[in-house]
Amino acid sequence: MSSLTVGTSGSTDSEGRGADGDPAASPGGGGRQSLRDRLNRWDVRYSPYLYIAPFFVIFAIVGLFPLLYTSYVSLFDWSLVADDPVFIGLDNYVALMGDARFWQAMVNTISIFILSTAPQLAMALLFAVLLDAHLRARTLFRVGLLLPYVASLVALGIIFGNLFNSEYGLINGLLGLVGIDPINWHSDRFASHVAIASMVNWRWAGYNALIILAAMQAIPRDLYEAATVDGAGRWRRFVSVTLPMLRPTMIFVVITATVGGLQIFTEPKLFAVVPGSNNGGSTGQFQTVTLFMYQQGFENFDLGYASATAWVLFLVIVIFALINFWLTRRISSTEGPR
Repeated sequence: MSSLTVGTSGSTDSEGRGADGDPAASPGGGGRQSLRDRLNRWDVRYSPYLYIAPFFVIFAIVGLFPLLYTSYVSLFDWSLVADDPVFIGLDNYVALMGDARFWQAMVNTISIFILSTAPQLAMALLFAVLLDAHLRARTLFRVGLLLPYVASLVALGIIFGNLFNSEYGLINGLLGLVGIDPINWHSDRFASHVAIASMVNWRWAGYNALIILAAMQAIPRDLYEAATVDGAGRWRRFVSVTLPMLRPTMIFVVITATVGGLQIFTEPKLFAVVPGSNNGGSTGQFQTVTLFMYQQGFENFDLGYASATAWVLFLVIVIFALINFWLTRRISSTEGPR
């Protein structure tokens, strides 16, 4: 009877298995199971960091390192053609703050930024609303909006430079038909800003419109149906449902437009069609900060001064981005869906 009792108990057999045949129940199997648990925990805890690690590695190489190295170079009198940098501290920044050409370029940049960003976002929102409606050949219109973005920017610059040509440009020809005198688009400071801003708007309005359209189509249709049942018209639904739901996307579009607008380079670089004035005009009437930085670094060969310009521009972009973020957050916190 005692042997029968032992045989039916939970003791192990000669192979080290439990009564149910599970090696995990044995003393030797318990260590293997514990290791598997630890591996599973490590997988859950550290795998997400491994998945996003390539982005941060690439960003550190092509983004963070150049930024930090630029700040280092800005503290030197560093010539591009001579390998004998001399440490001068903050002298480049002091000289930059007193440089009238830099401040003229900064005013030009902000002027072009204002003339391009506000109309661009308004047109993008309008295009998104139209494409969200039940139109025929909507795919064709979406492709048409994206064509200016994928087209060659060099070709666009040449085309717009000739469209706004002071002597034989199409724009002045159309203005002459309504009795307006020709405008010197390249020599006049404000007129050149308007011409460059129109180029930026034409290229980027469609791109931003597709981003806003994607967010607009993600809005639950139940909200529109409920608003319609409550008697809200088309305009009321747009103001009370569409715009509040688009706030996160609009914040993203505004910030990206701000960063891109303050770094504008190619459009004013290609706008000048007169030889020798491809760095913002003969008197710098449409020279931007990036063009000024390019001129100092690759034409005057002063890398230290150009690096200081780059860092000042970086700080200006951060300030504008923070102001935009603060304004949008304030609007979002004080206004809600009505």
